[in-house]
Amino acid sequence: MLIQAFRTFWQRSLLIFCLASIAWGAVSLPAYAKVDPYIRNYLQVTDPVPVVLNDRGETRSFSAENLIEGKKLFELHCASCHVGGSTLPSPAVPLSLAALKQATPPRDTVEQLIQFMRQPMTYDGSEDSLLCREVPESWLSQSEVENLSGFILRAAEKAKGWGSTNF
Repeated sequence: MLIQAFRTFWQRSLLIFCLASIAWGAVSLPAYAKVDPYIRNYLQVTDPVPVVLNDRGETRSFSAENLIEGKKLFELHCASCHVGGSTLPSPAVPLSLAALKQATPPRDTVEQLIQFMRQPMTYDGSEDSLLCREVPESWLSQSEVENLSGFILRAAEKAKGWGSTNF
């Protein structure tokens, strides 16, 4: 009888320990385990990262979740013309950081890129762009275009091959 009670006690203790371990593991998974592999590996983001907000050099922090949303929006609305940051209709004008900086006006900050999305202009800024569609707030909210811009700029900064002109 004593042996049976001892065995039952240890079986229950082991069961409780196993269930507690599973619950602890599920609750305390590291943040990087939940991050999109592209965001984690190529953009090197698991914790919030600064992205240049405006031409005064101010930055805004973008979390992995912000950039995941930006990536999804890019895949849904931009990737048909801008595969990997390249520009298929006009390969000489990619979404590389250098090309974004050299545009008129520059498009290498979150605010400038949003301004371009809201009112697309040709690369030299001389006229409205017919190749890139306007993104009104009725289509993508301010928060969505901020995350989209954050994704594009972080990819332009970190992702090897992003915005390549060689196919």
